[in-house]
Amino acid sequence: MSVTEQRYQAVLGVISEGRAVMEVASQWSVSRRTVHRWLARYEAQGLDGLPDRSHRPERCPHQMPAEIEVMVLELRRAHRYWGARRLALELVRKAVRPASSESAVYRCLVRAGVIDPVKRHRRKEMWKRWERGGPMELWQMDVVGGFLLADGTSAKALTGIDDHSRFCISARLMPRERTQLVCDGFLAAMRAHGVPQQVLTDNGKVFTGKYAQPPVDVLFDRLCRENGIDHLLTQPRSPTTTGKIERFHRTLRIEFDTRQAFATLAVAQQALDEWVTYYNTERPHQAVGDAPPVSRFHAAARTLEEPAARPERTGEHWVTRKVSTVGVVCVGYQQVCIGQSYAGSACDVLVTDGTLQYWVGNELVKTVARQTKGEIRKKHADGTAPTRASE
Repeated sequence: MSVTEQRYQAVLGVISEGRAVMEVASQWSVSRRTVHRWLARYEAQGLDGLPDRSHRPERCPHQMPAEIEVMVLELRRAHRYWGARRLALELVRKAVRPASSESAVYRCLVRAGVIDPVKRHRRKEMWKRWERGGPMELWQMDVVGGFLLADGTSAKALTGIDDHSRFCISARLMPRERTQLVCDGFLAAMRAHGVPQQVLTDNGKVFTGKYAQPPVDVLFDRLCRENGIDHLLTQPRSPTTTGKIERFHRTLRIEFDTRQAFATLAVAQQALDEWVTYYNTERPHQAVGDAPPVSRFHAAARTLEEPAARPERTGEHWVTRKVSTVGVVCVGYQQVCIGQSYAGSACDVLVTDGTLQYWVGNELVKTVARQTKGEIRKKHADGTAPTRASE
């Protein structure tokens, strides 16, 4: 029998059969007060008074007012990636009264069916949060892809944030992930914001040659060394070490919406620059007390050390070559590898009877024994105006 039928049988036991209320209550395992309540409902409404009734109160004084609930849902519709915390913060910014808590906004979203209620996930105690004590102490840098272009290709971006303030110091798009393009973006970030004390990256080939076979010195490492920057590397297969830049990538993909396609790389870069400005100066960041990252960031006093001008070496014993893409310089049919990090640079070679000295700028890169004799073609780094030069 249903609940209504059971209550009806109890009522009939008192009315029709003349049984005592205590006896009927004992039979159905309820109190005498409950049986009297069933009798009163039956006399007033008949069978319609016996089913279960709602216990919901007629009014809820602490529930969010309807006009504020409409405002919350409109904000959520305009910004689909905003959660309850961000929506509550926006209501505070707009000075909406009465103030609504984060939990009240969450319940509003659940009632409207905008989000599904989920069990709260608490942070594991084994995870240790850390950040540097001040800005410009550490930059986290990485390369992220997935920026679609109208011609069907996709671009990548060199991204970087300041560890203390979460300030985005680099978001430079490039058609391909190449060492020179990454280093150009790194130099641009240092010219704009100054030189950090340390830089943390993963073990990608554009950042380090430590795990190459054999190990090599890449251009990114050389830039750090020349500017007094301590280059830190993550442990292999440990992406949580650079968790801040990975979390920035998640924000970038959602809020900037990397699923959209841009007409050209320049158009994509302009749109990305506008979003980075908003991220740095307007968007509240939970990790910095719901303030924009610029509130905790200031540029370093230490500026980028520009490389010294290449000296003129025009003597009869000097020849100039352009370093190949694999880091090889050829002089007098003798090929010498001076390092792929110097690819594309102008290399001055001092030719003597027994040795060859390889100079890039003011740096003596390598000295090797000369294995050939005779005249050596003398030409500029761009390959023009070849002449003959004696030993």
